[in-house]
Amino acid sequence: MKISIISPNPAHLADMRRTLEARSHPVSTFEGGKSRMQWVVERSAPELLLVDGMCCDPQELMLVEQLTLRQPAIAVVLLCAMQTPEFLISAMRAGVREVLPSPPEPAALEAAVERIALKRAGTQAREAGQVVAFLPCKGGSGATFLATNIGHQLSLRRSVLLIDLNLQFGDALSYLSDQRPTATVADVARDIGRLDASLLAASTVKVAPGFSILPAPEDLSRALEVKAEHVDAILQVAAGQYDFVLFDLGLRIDPLAIRVLDRADRIFPVLQPGLPHIRNVTRLMQVFKSLGYAAGKVELLVNRHDARGEIGLSHMRRSLAGATLVSVPDGGKDVDAAITRGVPLAELSRGCPLAKRLEDIAHTLSPRPKEATGFIGRLFRRA
Repeated sequence: MKISIISPNPAHLADMRRTLEARSHPVSTFEGGKSRMQWVVERSAPELLLVDGMCCDPQELMLVEQLTLRQPAIAVVLLCAMQTPEFLISAMRAGVREVLPSPPEPAALEAAVERIALKRAGTQAREAGQVVAFLPCKGGSGATFLATNIGHQLSLRRSVLLIDLNLQFGDALSYLSDQRPTATVADVARDIGRLDASLLAASTVKVAPGFSILPAPEDLSRALEVKAEHVDAILQVAAGQYDFVLFDLGLRIDPLAIRVLDRADRIFPVLQPGLPHIRNVTRLMQVFKSLGYAAGKVELLVNRHDARGEIGLSHMRRSLAGATLVSVPDGGKDVDAAITRGVPLAELSRGCPLAKRLEDIAHTLSPRPKEATGFIGRLFRRA
């Protein structure tokens, strides 16, 4: 890893250079203070910048934050003779990866550099996670319930992030947890210049060991702050950190939704048996066709399907010629109880037919994330 070091102390520079070159890292040293950071970056283009001689004054971090905003790919480590908890928190907010004592012990310096190198290598080598989008064809379709509960099933085997992009009325978090979020999609959008894996993880709510949710903003006015380019940046980071990135979209097909749908490996419109739902999904499929989406990218989840109902799957297949339909049975009171309590359906009633079907859907998604044809449809086509 290419490293540059800035320090006003020549002895510190020599010692750190000797330690890191012994580990085969290319090292450039520059005598001076923090004011030279931008000049050093432009001159040496490092992957890691070590800045020695910082003090506990949070005002000094303004220069660091300006650098991390302009150069988010560069990892910055500060070396401070004295540290306070307030300074450490401010440093992390400014985009600093680690804070070490000055001068650092060789073993501590080696360990910090190794952690950053491994993290960079892991991010570069990791296969991008699968992107799955859920969207309702009509209000009350049950898209949020299916997105959250399929996400919970996936998280039993894989790492999952659900992003609530129903920005004005999203409530995905309440389906699985009563926790209060410390940050939302709008907060991440506001700090998009310093977005990395650490900031994204810190902004989510962990609802299960392998399952995190990035909630929609609670203040409706803040929904306007989220732009399509913010969604691109969030998705880029998320796909590098999670096996599955699920999106719970609203009813609107706007530039934000289209950015997600373009990137999605799977699109699951959710509808219920009924003429208003069929009319809406017909229009939606026409939009997908105009956007050039392959037929195998889209599968319709027919929620609350009842084989004894007036409109069956055969009627829907005739009305939606060429579409792949996946039936999802009605969960009745079990679903109402799960939503009211804010817990996954599988934890409340694992044996009910709906819980088993959601487990089956998650099981087919997980082993073959790169499958491009209608594998869920093939599984349930006989249903």
